[in-house]
Amino acid sequence: MTTIVITGAAGRIGEMLRPRLARAGRVLRLLDIAELTPGPAEEFVQASVTDLDAVASACAGASGVIHLAGIADEAPWEQIVTANIHGSYVVFEAARRAGVGRVIFASSNHAVGFTPRSAFPVPDYAFPAPDTYYGVSKVTGEALAALYHYRHGLDAICVRLLTCRQRPDTVRALSTWLSPGDAGRLFEACLSVTAPGFRVIYGVSANTRGGWVSLAEARALGYEPRDDAETFAAEVIATYGEPEPDDPVLAYLGGEFAL
Repeated sequence: MTTIVITGAAGRIGEMLRPRLARAGRVLRLLDIAELTPGPAEEFVQASVTDLDAVASACAGASGVIHLAGIADEAPWEQIVTANIHGSYVVFEAARRAGVGRVIFASSNHAVGFTPRSAFPVPDYAFPAPDTYYGVSKVTGEALAALYHYRHGLDAICVRLLTCRQRPDTVRALSTWLSPGDAGRLFEACLSVTAPGFRVIYGVSANTRGGWVSLAEARALGYEPRDDAETFAAEVIATYGEPEPDDPVLAYLGGEFAL
């Protein structure tokens, strides 16, 4: 029996991943401060990701951790430090103490959000260029992933997620959308690949208007995207109009976060 811990399981991405990561012989151990109702082959632990003892207890006997928990938008520095930076330290340290072999960290394109359009596609392992305190927290999480790999031997995969939603809802998202189905395929690849070591990859679908980031490292792990935001393009453009080439929202990878 394989147990996978998912922190922040009650959030938007957690809800997307739960049914897509369900497998015979696998238990999903869901950790969140919010209430949720566990389904078949799920366990629920109500705890804060900042509580080291609680997270270490939740990691006991697990073979992997998917770390989604934290503030998913820009916020005051004090809140980002507590939830995102300290919370990420807690997850890596709890995994180490519990003997968990792999942590998959939900990073973000905002770790490199000030990368200009002239530098697209943004390469895997691109040097940090955070566009917000939120982006800084993701850079810090990636640094923790590297530390816990090199010092403690954990497999650590940092997934710089782009726009992970049920459907693209802006013109920018026609280029940056990560569909729920592709998110499931991506995280399953991260769970299944043998001995990945330390990796920094991007999470995006096979969008016709894409090409903003590299998918080389994600594909090297076994990910192959299937979905395309172009399915929704007519509806999105009818609402917002065709994008202007000089629209500042399209000037940097981080979009409006970089304005």
